Amino acid sequence: MRKSPFLYITITTLLLITITIMCAMDFPFSWVFYLTVIGQILVVVMVYKVLTDNYSTNKTFEHFYEDRPIEPLDIKAENEKFR
Repeated sequence: MRKSPFLYITITTLLLITITIMCAMDFPFSWVFYLTVIGQILVVVMVYKVLTDNYSTNKTFEHFYEDRPIEPLDIKAENEKFR
């Protein structure tokens, strides 16, 4: 079974949100520092997993958003004066 990169995205996001909360609550510097280093490593791993994911689609930028597809527009200007 193939692992989805969404697991890495979720773990990294939750860790970085936790670090933000820990900073606001004045946790000891060593805890925040080590979790920040781990978070930076997880960001690199997350980017690698997302970029190497075996995902393909037939959509292009002309299809706009996938959840609300629109047809590409061909607008032709008539009697337009160019400089």
